[in-house]
Amino acid sequence: MSEKRKDIWKGIIAANLFAFLCMVITTLALQLASDETGTVLLSEFVLLPMMMGVIASYFWKVDRISGGDAFACGVLNLGVCLLLCAIILREGVICLVIVSPLIGLFMWMGHLLGRLLFRSKKNTLKISVLGSFLAIFAINIVTVTPSNDMVSDRITIKASPEQVWQYVVSFPRIETEPDYWLFRIGLPSPVQSIAEGNYVGASRQCIFSNGAIFEEKIVELEPGAKLTFEITEQPDDPEIIGHLNLLKGQFLLQDNGDGTTTLIGNSWYDLKVKPSQYFDIWTRSIIRNVHMEVMEHIKELAENAA
Repeated sequence: MSEKRKDIWKGIIAANLFAFLCMVITTLALQLASDETGTVLLSEFVLLPMMMGVIASYFWKVDRISGGDAFACGVLNLGVCLLLCAIILREGVICLVIVSPLIGLFMWMGHLLGRLLFRSKKNTLKISVLGSFLAIFAINIVTVTPSNDMVSDRITIKASPEQVWQYVVSFPRIETEPDYWLFRIGLPSPVQSIAEGNYVGASRQCIFSNGAIFEEKIVELEPGAKLTFEITEQPDDPEIIGHLNLLKGQFLLQDNGDGTTTLIGNSWYDLKVKPSQYFDIWTRSIIRNVHMEVMEHIKELAENAA
């Protein structure tokens, strides 16, 4: 193996080994500092990829590897990182699709920063950059909190509230293929809901296409007007476990006075992945499409029965 290839693989191995150790240390520190479990820090998707890029650049000597080659090496480094996430952290395919643009962006920024740092002979600059990274990591650990939010969607159905209500508490299986692209590449989609009865305290299940089941309990029920349920148990699914807590769901029915009904779907959740501004875009999109998959099905059933 040539010296150039050795340097490439040294950089990739060192960067990913460093990332793995940081993940272990921050997970333990997070549990001790804030008693949070399952939370992924902003630092782990921003600073850690940058540090991986800097570390790899230390081995990828400027005089041996050109800027173009460094970009290709960065893509390889990202691929190895995602593969290790799938094998060691047991992350699902959809999770990796979502995080790869973020990790890739900051890893490449780290490569550029590393090339500048290791070209410079100013050791104080290198030490200050490393110190800043470590300080932000420590601050992030002790200040991390989940992000709470709610998604709301509505749809107009050409049927009365009484006709729509027949399919709100429970509905028969959805047989059509979903349109949402993440559902099409493997993200589980809702297919059926069943309940043991139409009363407060009744158990309810929302069943997804991979057989995953969300266990629920009805906490509010006004026939023809409102259904609210708490999520009592989430499935052990690699796409959501530890990253997202779905707390509560709700359907509201509004009589429009013209023979139509506005059906509103609300969901409350805790997002335990940072940076929340980035991941909330994906989370809201997924929840919105879960809403619409179910509400469009209810719309079709109610209108056909009207």
